[in-house]
Amino acid sequence: MSNVLSDAEIKEVLNFKVVAVVGCSPKEERPSHQIASYLKQAGYTVIPVNPGHEIILDERCYPNLLQIPKTAGVEIVNIFRRSEQVFPVVKEAVQIGAKAIWMQDGVEHPAAEKMAREAGLKVVSNDCIFRQHQRLQGPFRKNITTC
Repeated sequence: MSNVLSDAEIKEVLNFKVVAVVGCSPKEERPSHQIASYLKQAGYTVIPVNPGHEIILDERCYPNLLQIPKTAGVEIVNIFRRSEQVFPVVKEAVQIGAKAIWMQDGVEHPAAEKMAREAGLKVVSNDCIFRQHQRLQGPFRKNITTC
């Protein structure tokens, strides 16, 4: 399923300020690391989610969404996982009360998207949060090599 949100709805999602980045890599050359870094520099609170690490981008890293303290107030779950690994992540996002799911380029899961929408979450799939932020919120920094 492709992105079905209007620009106004995407802007609404981009106005949320607490982002859990699922699949955030500690490797600077990886898109997940670059985009999480970009979001931090653009004023977002970024919460890395990666079970193999304790700290990424000088932030406490969590093994999954359920381990993030509720007080963190996760609003966007930005997913850097293969499509077949998305459903459990979206299920956790619904459980923690996230407001939006953002699946990066090449990531789609129609059943997970449907579940999220039915739970009231905004859903962006197969799209890059960096590219949309640059397009709709104005350029902030352009030295990301890939989405």
